[in-house]
Amino acid sequence: MARIQPVNKDAADTTQQHILDTVKKKMGMVPNLIATMANSPAVANAYLGFSQQLSTGALSPRLREQIALAVGEVNSCDYCLAAHTALGKGAGLSESETCDARRAEAKDDAERFALEFAQKVVRDRGVVSDDDLQQVREAGYTDGEIAEIVANVALNIFTNYFNHVAGTEVDFPAAPVMTNC
Repeated sequence: MARIQPVNKDAADTTQQHILDTVKKKMGMVPNLIATMANSPAVANAYLGFSQQLSTGALSPRLREQIALAVGEVNSCDYCLAAHTALGKGAGLSESETCDARRAEAKDDAERFALEFAQKVVRDRGVVSDDDLQQVREAGYTDGEIAEIVANVALNIFTNYFNHVAGTEVDFPAAPVMTNC
């Protein structure tokens, strides 16, 4: 049950309405996450801006979705797991690859190293070793790409925690239960 209610389009002020309309135009829907964030246009715009900027980076949409799934799994965020399973499929991931990402697994070694690193950043609260960084570099990631991995982790921690606090109702098909993955 939602603990913070999403903004109702009919009751939205001008700024909230603009956010909801922009998201609907881009996605064809307004996810409950964004409608709930729209209670504070500053929060919704910060999230949307951060997400938009990361989409212009070097990491592929596929890897960004895999990172979102890896982080969502560590943080047990049902909303984000559902959303990024659906979005991941749109970025070219099969259902089994979405499950693999949640376990920080991938057939591609470079993707696997990025996902393991992302989960390590979450679990260890960013305190990673020189060896951890060296492994990601040896997998082929530049310092700029490593910075983007960390930024994607941070963006997803934000949405995971936001959803936990808000009790955001899942409006995407549920992600598979890990025992079925």
